[in-house]
Amino acid sequence: MGFFSKLFGKKSAEEGRAGGMEDYMTLIRVYFQAAIAESAGITNLAMLPDLRLFKTTLRVPTVNNKLGVGEKRHCRKMLKDIYGTEDDFFKEIDQSIRKNCRKIQDVQTYMVQFQNFSQDMMMLTGNLMKFKLRMPSFFKKTLYKMTEKTVYDIFDKNDFSDPGVLKTVAGIRAYDKRLGFSRKWITDFVFGVVMLAKKEPRPDGDAEQKK
Repeated sequence: MGFFSKLFGKKSAEEGRAGGMEDYMTLIRVYFQAAIAESAGITNLAMLPDLRLFKTTLRVPTVNNKLGVGEKRHCRKMLKDIYGTEDDFFKEIDQSIRKNCRKIQDVQTYMVQFQNFSQDMMMLTGNLMKFKLRMPSFFKKTLYKMTEKTVYDIFDKNDFSDPGVLKTVAGIRAYDKRLGFSRKWITDFVFGVVMLAKKEPRPDGDAEQKK
């Protein structure tokens, strides 16, 4: 799988390296778009740019003349093989999309909502965890518990002192009320990105070493 990043026209942070954070986020977007195509009956690939690139580059065949079915299956297998993603993770995505994308007109709104939700969630989690994220990756269970606690705080805690944090928390709760993801799903998603981010090389550190 050393060529995977290059398949999507992106340079790997490290030559021959694959399975990093960018690859993971690309596959997540592909899975969402494949599930949306299947649910909403989309036939125009131009509406789903990540899915179009995935399908054409890897030559994934269309199954039963319906866009999204074969592509979703192929993408799910890659996420499971490379990242160990569990079946329940995919089931929640499918449920959320079936609930919110019943027709083509729903798609753009849903995609914007998920993008805003995921960006705000990652930003706020990083802000609230701060130095805890510096913990070495081999403390995996401890990091997961810390991530889980932070996610639960975002949904349960109402005494944040920073007005900016309170505003972001309110937005996240509103988005998730529509999207319908469980706290377990959100924890697994955030934790997966955090662990991959910790493995990314640090250019500044490398530059210092070369001096």
